[in-house]
This record gives sequence, C-alpha cells and structure tokens, in this order.
Amino acid sequence: MKYVSTRGHSEAVDFLTASLAGLAPDGGLYTPVSWPQIPRPKPGDTYVETATRVLSAFAGGTLSDDVIRTLAERAYAPFAHQSVAPLVEVSPNRWMLELHHGPTLAFKDVAMRLIAQLYDHVLEQRGERMTILCATSGDTGGAAASAFAGSTRVDMVILHPHNRVSPTQRQFMTATGADNVHNLALEGDFDGTQAILKQLIGDEQFKRRVGLAAVNSINWTRVAAQSVYFAQAQAQLGADRPIHFVVPTGNFGDALAGYVASRAGLLNSFRITAAVNANDAMARLLSGQPLTRGETAPTISPAMDIQLPSNFERLFFEATSANGDPTARNGAIVAKAYAELAAKGQGAISAEVSARLASMGLDGQRVSDAETREEMKRTLAETGWVVCPHTAVGLAAARRVKHDGPVVTLATAHAAKFPETVHEVLGVDAPLPPRAHAFASRTEKFDTGPMSADFVRDRILSIAAKS
Repeated sequence: MKYVSTRGHSEAVDFLTASLAGLAPDGGLYTPVSWPQIPRPKPGDTYVETATRVLSAFAGGTLSDDVIRTLAERAYAPFAHQSVAPLVEVSPNRWMLELHHGPTLAFKDVAMRLIAQLYDHVLEQRGERMTILCATSGDTGGAAASAFAGSTRVDMVILHPHNRVSPTQRQFMTATGADNVHNLALEGDFDGTQAILKQLIGDEQFKRRVGLAAVNSINWTRVAAQSVYFAQAQAQLGADRPIHFVVPTGNFGDALAGYVASRAGLLNSFRITAAVNANDAMARLLSGQPLTRGETAPTISPAMDIQLPSNFERLFFEATSANGDPTARNGAIVAKAYAELAAKGQGAISAEVSARLASMGLDGQRVSDAETREEMKRTLAETGWVVCPHTAVGLAAARRVKHDGPVVTLATAHAAKFPETVHEVLGVDAPLPPRAHAFASRTEKFDTGPMSADFVRDRILSIAAKS
C-alpha cells in the first residue's frame, strides 16, 4: 500500500510515513494510491478482529497482523462497552451507532487511542521522540490528551478556540494531569486553529527541527480507523442490507470514513447524509457550490462549528477522476482550487467535478439550533434518552431520510459533555458517568494567546527545548 497527496506534488509513501507525517509536504492530504478490497466482518466478529483486518489492509505490510491486534486490544480495553460501538434501536428500522463509550465520551476516542498506541510502538522501535500538534473544535483535543497522556515518546500540543468549546469538553483536554500534554486557548474560531496547524506542519524546516506531526482528521490513520465501525454496523444489521448512514459532521472526517469503508468493499451499498448545523459548508459543497472561507457562527453543537472542512479535500480529489479510477485522479485540480481559496477567499469547483460529487452517494442536510432543541425534546419523549446536541442534529436529519432499509445515525458524544445545553433545553441534568469523574476532579491547565502561528511556534520551541 502506497499513499499519495491530494495535491499531486509529493512522492508516494508507505502507511507509517503517511501516518507519522499527517500532512504531505505539498500541503495536501495523504490518501491510498488504490483501494484494498477487505473481507466484510461476520456478525460474531469482535471489534478488535475487524479493526485488525481493516488496519492490516491499509498498513500494507508495514506492521504485522499480530502487532496491529495488540495495538487494537490496548486501545479499546478502556471502553465501557465491550462492543466498542454498539447499535441501539431508536424506532423500527432506525438505529443509533453509539460512539461515546470511550474514556472521553466522544467518537474521537475510537481512532485516537489506536493512533496513540501506533505512535508509541513505532517511536519506541525507532528510538525517537515527536511533538504532536492537534487543533480541536471540542472533542478531538480531549481524546488526544487522554490517549497520549503520560507517553514518554510524545509531547502533545493542543490548540482550541478560546470560549468556543463547552467547559466539560475543555476539562477533558486540560485536566489530564500529564506533564507531556500542553494546551493553548487561542482567540478566534476553529478554522483559525486548523489553519495554524496546517501552516506549521507545512513548514518542513520547523517540522524537522521539533519532530512535528498532526493527529487531526487530516491524519489518514484516523480516517481508516473510523471506517471500522461502519463495517461493524453492516455486519450487525445484515451483510446484504443497504444502510443509509447519517453522520453529524463538521470537519467531514467521520463521514469520509464511511466512504472509505464503501470503497474498501466493507459496505453493501453507499449512502451517507452529512448532517450539519448553521455552519453548513459540507451541505453547500456537496450541492456544487465553490470552496469559500465563511464566517463561523456559534451554535449549540459547537464541535461542528467549522466552515472549511479539511477532509472535503480527499473527497474532492476522488471526484477529479471521471470514471472513479484512483489512478485517474488529478491533484493539480485540487491544488489549483485551494491556491485560489488562499489567494482570493474562494476556490472554483468545475461543473464536471460537482456533478461527480453529486453522484458519489453523499448529500448534506442543514439543521438549525431550533430544530436541534426540538429533536432533543422529541427523542427524550419518544425513547427516554438524553442525547447530546450533535447527535440531535443527526437524528433530526435522519427523520428526513426516505429509505426502506435501516437508517443509522452516528451518536457522536455523550450528553454529559454538554450539561449546560442539556439543562437549558430539557431541564434535566446530564452527569458525567463514574469513569469520567477523574477529569472533573483535577485542576485545569491551559494558556491563552492570540490566533497567531508565531505564538504557537514559539510555544512549541519552548516545549521541545525542555524535552
């Protein structure tokens, strides 16, 4: 297995190089040269078994099956549910895929804990140390902090938009008590933090100086790891049943993982609705509108408050192939659009590429804050379940889906991560489960600063000098 950049100007690399680098040297995102065809899991296969099969295929021989199985066992041991991502029935033919049973109560745990095990294993083998940069709109930071806390091979630096994540989300990333986890709250929005991450990762001299890597969903291994739970859902609901997935999304990594599962032969068919809030970039892009730098609007589903979803670039790259052949993809088209976006604030997408995007099995649905609140109330009345606002965005979008088979909504986070919103909307408390009490009892540690790449660069240099 080899990986190429979505912008077409970097050499093909193997799985470990793509994983440890995060971003390609030309600023693009790594994606497979070709799609492996992976046997679908059987209904009785464990999550670890499926994860081993899927990651082994994408690793392409750079790691043995036994090593990957060991890494997966370690990654998923702390999960509260032995199925890792259990399915629960909402109503006839309507399901939720619960992805919040990890240590930080959000779907990001599923991939992040596997990445942490992978990095520690590879760095130990090589006798190396790295500085890992993470930009977060809420849940990624907590998952990264928890997964890498205490690592002797990694310094974790987390960027989050100041006062634009919930207090509970912030606690999960700032109260690990680990000396190797460093948090910077920057004045601005998530898109700004993500732009800084890409700028620093793209600075090859700085990257080499501090051993810098990224674990945002720009990291290919995260997308590959998230494809596993789509495969497990297919196995549990029946190998021959066409499933329509509904994915609450901001940066588009989780929804893209469903596309990856389909291209790898793990799904019976492919249909995904990307459920978005007022920051509806993915809905607009999937409907053929150009790349733009919009203003981010704060909502009650803050982890989705993103106007420039980074993983759209991988889907865009796929759509440059007229016949779906991976060897016919054209990185120059992608590079040109993103260069225009950087220079002019808007990047053109041709009518031909837009038409291919529309035919790839994805659509977008915009859900307002008012509809999100109504869905939280309706779900409580119909099922007795208290759901987080992000999951409610997905459930509201799922009610619009016309599909004869199963409709599966990804439940992306535990309601306890958003207690203020839950109490305001439903009038009930959403306490942290016992396994998460430790985060609430520790002192938070983070610094505030400007939305400046120079500020972040200086802090990273200071951290690296002490390591």
